Amino acid sequence: MQLSRKADYALRAVRHISTLPKGKLGSINSIAEAESIPREFLAKILKDLTRSGILVSYQGVTGGYRLSRIPKEISFLDVIEAIEGPIHLNLCTEGPNCGCDQYGGCQFREFWENQEVTVKKALSKHHFGKYTRRARR
Repeated sequence: MQLSRKADYALRAVRHISTLPKGKLGSINSIAEAESIPREFLAKILKDLTRSGILVSYQGVTGGYRLSRIPKEISFLDVIEAIEGPIHLNLCTEGPNCGCDQYGGCQFREFWENQEVTVKKALSKHHFGKYTRRARR
């Protein structure tokens, strides 16, 4: 199992924006350059993060992006699920309509559900407030 490149870039972009001085917007060019993210790919990621309510975008020459909430209110889980959709470690954790013919009698389902809860709990405890004390760019 591996985090997608898109989700990794999204985490890096949100971290970058969380370190900016209050009131300063992150431009797509400055984020792409600072985080070594291809600009075109970043544009799609920032659109997804804005659509999901994690970022607010401002148009125009002086436009850019800022967080929609304070950094300590945005978790890694929020960002990953904004990009990837809900995390499911196995098909059966999606519920009875998952399409698995073993759902009703699966001996592994409880194991996967417990592991999924553990992963989600860990990702939800890690937030971007941890990075606001870093050196400002």
